[in-house]
Formats: sequence, C-alpha cells, structure tokens
Amino acid sequence: MLHVSSMMDQLLLDITPPWHPTFDNFVAGHNSELLSVLRHALSGDGAERCIYLWGVEGSGKSHLLKACANSALHAVYAEACVPEPADIVAVDDVDCLDHAAQIELFNLYNRMREKGNMLLMSGAKSPLHLALRDDLRTRLGWGLVYQVQTLSDEEKAEALAKHALNKGFSLAPEVSHYLLRHGRRDLPSLLAALDALDEHSRRLQRAPSVPLLKEVINNQLDSRLRGNEENK
Repeated sequence: MLHVSSMMDQLLLDITPPWHPTFDNFVAGHNSELLSVLRHALSGDGAERCIYLWGVEGSGKSHLLKACANSALHAVYAEACVPEPADIVAVDDVDCLDHAAQIELFNLYNRMREKGNMLLMSGAKSPLHLALRDDLRTRLGWGLVYQVQTLSDEEKAEALAKHALNKGFSLAPEVSHYLLRHGRRDLPSLLAALDALDEHSRRLQRAPSVPLLKEVINNQLDSRLRGNEENK
C-alpha cells in the first residue's frame, strides 16, 4: 500500500508544469529599465557586453541571470564559480569567489570582451564596495551596473500569483496574504513555500488553501528546529 501511495504522489507531482526563470515570469516592479536593458543586450543590439547586477538577497539577481542564460543556446550560468567561455556567461555571487576564482574571472572578462561575447555578473554590493582584487573590481565597474530593487508586498503578491499560474493553479488572495504575513520575506523563500504548498495540496488532492499553508509552514518550522537540534 505504501508503494502504491508513493507512486500516486509521484504521478501527481509529475503533472506539475516545469518552471524556469524567464523574463516573462519576472515581476519587474521598479526594475523595468533593467529588464529592458537586458532584453536589448540579448538581442545583440546593445553595445555594452558586460553587465553587473547587485542587490540584497532575494531581490531577483539570480532570476535575471538564469533568465539570460535560458534565453540562448550557447549560454552558461554558474553560481560562485567561473565556467568555461560561451556566447553568454552569467556568473552569480561573484563576491563569494576565492582568490584563484577571482583571477579566473578577471581572465574570463578579458576574453569575453575581446570576442564581443556577453558577460553578466551579480553580487551583494556595488563594485566599489566588493572585497575583491582591485583589478577585478575595476573591471566590474567598467560595464553597466544596476541595483536590483526589491519588490513591495503588492508586487510580491503579483509574483506569487504568476508563479502559481505557471504551475497550473490559481492562488486565492487570502493565501498569498497569509504567506506574506507569516512566511519569510524574501521572494525565493516565498516561492519555495508556494511550491511546498502546491506539492502538499496535490498529495492530498485538495485545493491550495490557508489551512494547508499553515500545515506547510509548521512542517518547515519543525524541520528547521530538528535540524538545529541535530547540529548542537
């Protein structure tokens, strides 16, 4: 019986449409100009081939870098490491690179610039305030630099509703309002909670609701508490 139940759970999860970061499912908020610049650069019309994004955790930097990488065939996305060259390279969290990786990124920057390929990077701070090699920090400031602005609660609710539709269900306003009041504030955590709610509701074959969301949040809290106890 347990085997059949797990198979049914997997079948329910398999019908969930796949979700990938794109420009279309990014809620721009006050980042409309940045979104336009990225679209323009990816079309090949933009003269600047190096773009650096910075902002607080959860502001959408990773979403945009992944969207850029997903929009082209010969593109690569890497998080806190330096990949091989490609037509489009997106390097996330450059402020987490060690000394050797910083040298690799400096060399990659020069190669990409010589070939006219596109290099996108992100970090938590503006280039001026990054704890990186001076030559690399200078290079990051040569291109376009944009701060990714965080979303308001209304814009986060819009992002949650979009994410739900992309996963194949309609999100009731009271569910998103409860999540915004009681969940973690950054958008990635909110979307992860929504994914957990979707999985939980499909497993129970019930529509997403506030009571089910409470169960999800409590389960996540219990898991974190157990993890803290195990690490003591």
